[in-house]
Amino acid sequence: MEHFVRPEGAPPVNGYSHAVVFGGPMVAVSGQVPADAAGQPVGVGDAEAQLRQVYANLALALAAAGTDLDHVVKLTVYLTDLADLPAFRKVRDEHQRADRAPACSLVKVAGLVHPDFRVEIDALAVLPEPR
Repeated sequence: MEHFVRPEGAPPVNGYSHAVVFGGPMVAVSGQVPADAAGQPVGVGDAEAQLRQVYANLALALAAAGTDLDHVVKLTVYLTDLADLPAFRKVRDEHQRADRAPACSLVKVAGLVHPDFRVEIDALAVLPEPR
């Protein structure tokens, strides 16, 4: 069974879902960008501010799908500038527990969908087991 997630308060979508629950316990989260609920860029020129917005958008999509950052098993991080890697690591460490560190891929890209975006992150997560 599939469940397509479009949480309120998330940036608008154009032809995709913020997350999809599939295969029972799996959740695929689309690439989240540093945009607010109106789709406007956040933190232009400030990698750390953009990463905080991306993590906020990830958390929103995950919550709407019934899970959270602690249940992320794989991240793919797209950076336009590898000089932003320390900022990514700082923000990641504020949002994700070291003992539950997901598998991660980092991709340096020439550009993203909007020229002011410096980062995009997609994720795979599992749904928490019922208690």
